Amino acid sequence: MSFATAINCMDGRVQLPVIHWMKEKYGVDYIDMITEAGPNKTLLEGSSSQLEEIKKKVLVSTEKHDSKVIAVAGHHDCAGNPVDRPQKEKEIRRSVELIEKWELGATVLGLYVNENWEVEMITE
Repeated sequence: MSFATAINCMDGRVQLPVIHWMKEKYGVDYIDMITEAGPNKTLLEGSSSQLEEIKKKVLVSTEKHDSKVIAVAGHHDCAGNPVDRPQKEKEIRRSVELIEKWELGATVLGLYVNENWEVEMITE
């Protein structure tokens, strides 16, 4: 069994597109899904306790499931972080930089789910 990790919005419309894309792109069996309403905003502007909760969940995925890929996703029409696409892409990039500083031994990438519910890679 192989795993990857997604820090994704709780919005049900983006769950399956991210899962399917990551499974196909990285050939993994399972995606550990860590969800927040507007995860990029939470990562960048949330409280230290919110950030620690996310990090603790990511560590379960990387340490217990040996996940080697962590995706941070943002999406079109997000109620938890209602900003335009250019701003969302900036936040995704900054979120990736933040998680890379955690030095988890995993590839960290940024994803954007567009208005057609298709996954686009923002960073790699």
